[in-house]
Amino acid sequence: MDSTSIDMEKMALEENADRKLLIAVDFGTTFSGVAWAQTRRPDVQTIIIQWPDSTSGGLEGISSDKVPTELRYNGDDCQWGFQVDDFGPRHQWFKLDLDPNQSRGVSDLSRQYPDQHALPPGYNASGEKLCTDYLTALRKHTEEVLKHKLPQSILKSTPIEYIITVPAVWSDNAQAKTRACAENAGMGRQLMIISEPEAAAIYALHAMDPHSIKIGDTFVLCDAGGGTVDLISYTVSALKPILQVEEAATGTGRLCGSTFLNRIFNKYLVDKLGLNEEWDEEVVEDAMKRFELVTKKAFRGNPTEEFVIPVPGLADDPSQGVRRGKFRMTGAEVSDIFEPVVQEVVTLVRGQIAATNKMVKAVLLVGGFGQNAYLRETIRAAIDPGIEVMQPPNGWTAVVRGALMKGLSQLEPTTARVKVASRSARKHYGTERMAKYDAVKHAKRPNYWDAYDGEYKINDMDWFIRKGDPVTEDKSFKRQYHKVWPVAEGHNKAVSQDLLVSQDMDNTGAPTYKDSGDVKYLARLTADLSCIPANDLAQKTGKDGRQYYSVHYDIEMTYYSAHTKYSMVYKNVKYDSVTVEYV
Repeated sequence: MDSTSIDMEKMALEENADRKLLIAVDFGTTFSGVAWAQTRRPDVQTIIIQWPDSTSGGLEGISSDKVPTELRYNGDDCQWGFQVDDFGPRHQWFKLDLDPNQSRGVSDLSRQYPDQHALPPGYNASGEKLCTDYLTALRKHTEEVLKHKLPQSILKSTPIEYIITVPAVWSDNAQAKTRACAENAGMGRQLMIISEPEAAAIYALHAMDPHSIKIGDTFVLCDAGGGTVDLISYTVSALKPILQVEEAATGTGRLCGSTFLNRIFNKYLVDKLGLNEEWDEEVVEDAMKRFELVTKKAFRGNPTEEFVIPVPGLADDPSQGVRRGKFRMTGAEVSDIFEPVVQEVVTLVRGQIAATNKMVKAVLLVGGFGQNAYLRETIRAAIDPGIEVMQPPNGWTAVVRGALMKGLSQLEPTTARVKVASRSARKHYGTERMAKYDAVKHAKRPNYWDAYDGEYKINDMDWFIRKGDPVTEDKSFKRQYHKVWPVAEGHNKAVSQDLLVSQDMDNTGAPTYKDSGDVKYLARLTADLSCIPANDLAQKTGKDGRQYYSVHYDIEMTYYSAHTKYSMVYKNVKYDSVTVEYV
């Protein structure tokens, strides 16, 4: 490279020093989406709609707002998205393997209506590998698309940062796994994580008429997708300078998305027509396409309405309703397919409304299934008539659009339009501590002698955040701790503290002791003190007359949309060397 080229590249780097390229990824259970924007032009936000298919390896294969979250391995070749055709085994729903403890992963619908082509979890690849391989393909395709959208000089000189979404009910461990998969897929270490319904709410509230929103209004956001349905609620706390909302109820979710409509329809076809001599996979494919593209969208709940389903090649059979390669379904039969799925969503919506303990103004339906007319009308009929049921524009891509808006506002606060001012803690968070033994209060609990304080002690729980407490990104939580050890044992090189959590599923309150209730280890914080000379560590004389090192330190916690940052602070120094080990 000559000196002129080097100088031009250096100038480009200097000119773009404050420019970043932000890419949001809605990593969905059945479909995924991508959107991007530049911090220099935050008003220009673009959805990627070009995807390769099984016949075209380029960018122009399929046009769609989203791409299927599916994989198939042919030897060393990894096919993804639209490259995976409808025939043969494939990996689906592997995102859920990152959080196998979620009870919704074994819903009645998923047990009753499995996909006949889906490979079982863990078959020839772990969930982490599948997620990493899929995200890698998604990233490579996105960056290839950007080569045709932006000048090479900008792409070479502009840092790229990624945002990825996770379900509202994702565990801390699953969030850490998601981050690791995205980092291993090449999405960088500056990765931002945001919950799916929060991202959807940011976009949906921004898209609403601002004159129709008042302080105190409460909205239930229902993100109904292909595999999962996630809900969360917010109450408006401020209108100016920007719209601010506070979480009104913790998120809930379940496996009851629109994919189950297809699976139930598939079973219905097999039960109804499977004995026909001409029955084969091609008949199923044509019928499924009509159901997916026409019947599901057109159905309004009228039991006398008729729907024509193509079943090419099947012999006429009046008893089966087959004539001239077509099969007629009544609205009542379509309703039977919808009911098991729709009623699960209705139950979730009712539960979320009740959990707010407030007068709800509207239910906002987003996600692909959220755009369904029959689902909208069924929810409307099942809840208080005073609650509106609305479908904001661009509902299928609301999550990725909101995630991009959130990311831009983090980098450029002046671009923020909607801010989640506080959230409700989904668990009890705390640590185990030493407390003075009380023979009455702590009866029948094991105790031990503390030579430093000269008294009997007991270990109990210190919950610094309780389930349901409001938490905010603007405020860090601090808790002071004290550790002592004999000087004779030498200078400890590190101080560690275990963080514990309790989900308290029955809402009976935070457990008093670590071995009671459902208390589990979350992480271990370790501050490296090796750089501090032993002479600088405070020394105190214990009740037993021995010398002890005495260290006072703080644990600082900041809770974000879908991840938590922990720091250990000693003598006003925040240790970047703190390590967090998820258990």
